[in-house]
Amino acid sequence: MMAGGSRRSAAVVVGLALLGLASCQRAPSDAGYLPFILVTAAPNASPTPTPFQPSASSPTPMQLGDLVTETPSPTPSAAPLPSATADLGSLFPTAAAPPSSGLESQPSPLPPLGGEETVNFLLIGSDKRPGSSYRTDTLLIAIVWPAKGQASLISIPRDLWIYIPSVGMQRINTAYQSGELSGYPGGGPGLLREAIAYNLGIRIDHTALVEFDGFRRIIDTLGGIEVPISCPYTDWRLIDPSYDPYNEDNWWLYSVGPGQIHMDGDLALWYARSRSKSSDFDRGRRQQEVLRAILSKALKTDTIGKIPLLYSELSAAVVTDVSLADLLRLAPYAARFSSPDVRSYYIRPPLVSAWMTPGGASVQLPNEDALSEMIRAATTYSEVSVYRKAVRVEVQNATFIESLEFLAASRLNYAGYDAVPAPAGEQGSTVTMLVDLTAEQDPAARQSLAHALGLPAAPHLAEPSAGGDISYRVILGSDYEACFEPQDLSH
Repeated sequence: MMAGGSRRSAAVVVGLALLGLASCQRAPSDAGYLPFILVTAAPNASPTPTPFQPSASSPTPMQLGDLVTETPSPTPSAAPLPSATADLGSLFPTAAAPPSSGLESQPSPLPPLGGEETVNFLLIGSDKRPGSSYRTDTLLIAIVWPAKGQASLISIPRDLWIYIPSVGMQRINTAYQSGELSGYPGGGPGLLREAIAYNLGIRIDHTALVEFDGFRRIIDTLGGIEVPISCPYTDWRLIDPSYDPYNEDNWWLYSVGPGQIHMDGDLALWYARSRSKSSDFDRGRRQQEVLRAILSKALKTDTIGKIPLLYSELSAAVVTDVSLADLLRLAPYAARFSSPDVRSYYIRPPLVSAWMTPGGASVQLPNEDALSEMIRAATTYSEVSVYRKAVRVEVQNATFIESLEFLAASRLNYAGYDAVPAPAGEQGSTVTMLVDLTAEQDPAARQSLAHALGLPAAPHLAEPSAGGDISYRVILGSDYEACFEPQDLSH
């Protein structure tokens, strides 16, 4: 049980939707053990699993407690390798290169960012089990402006190299366990709060920790979620969640997308935590996709009216300091939120650079200027978001590609537009068309929308004031490429 915390659930949009994803954690391979040899997915990989090719012999599974950790020190004690792009002199926030005396100094904390009108959540994912060591490899900050109906999500990579108060320079995913084991005030959540405030300048008001089973339960309680997967994903998955993960015969190579995919708790957990065939940065992207899907489902199913009931049902699924009273106090603001109100940010290259520590650990060094700029954007209320949300876009699928309209609408939501899928009049189109229904016929506004779709040269039609409350109509052709990078769509 976390020190200073209590077991409660989050069942409102800014509660359930923000807390639910916190369980998305690492797969068994992250513990240093792969129970199989990775093989390439078949060219026609589909949601039907393809069996893996077993290894000749299986290594002894490594226990979490056997993980080799870096010896804590206030600052790194050696310069990066010549191939690294990071400069120790610009460690975030202010770590300097090691002095010649060998004595290392503590970096100065960052001043706090963001206004008091926000409520800031830290979502924590863990596979904590009795009697074992553990890491919190899922860390996501949700900055919410309740009264203004806007939020920012920031995904933090597990290997971010930071200064942890009372510990020294370490990976951020070690802070929680360090706080629990050392008796730090507030335990693991308390030390994580301090570490984030110290290095990123972001105040954390509430924390929530969910483990694997809790996450599955939250998704299944919602009746599953619909996740628009624009970029297909393939990775290893247990044939059944009840099977032994250390038996190589229990794994299949599994693919999802592209398309609008219905996910139960087990599939959502696999999609949000797998990384054997991708990376920690890509996993952060997928976690935010799932979180947005939870938000969408919560808004459509009268979750707000079921807060007390869901709070009781899910009380064992989430460890958090968010009380039922907190949820009820936030509930009136939930109706102001929708997917376009959520801005997505990711701490990933070029905001960080790979570096090898003196102890041989691969970590991510923050690049001060770039990361500072991103954090300022994420913690600032966006007037651009207000403008774009007022732009209603109807997306029609004129191709034979199933659910393409949902993928394009989701992409525009990431960019801040109020986009909704709609039936198409005809199918078989090869060219995407943008229909401008506004009275202004502003070329710059039209170009901004086309750029968000990845189609800056898309032809357009002018039909001023013909769409009622619809500002633009996008008629998708087969030239539309669904896969996109959400970090390129900041607003």
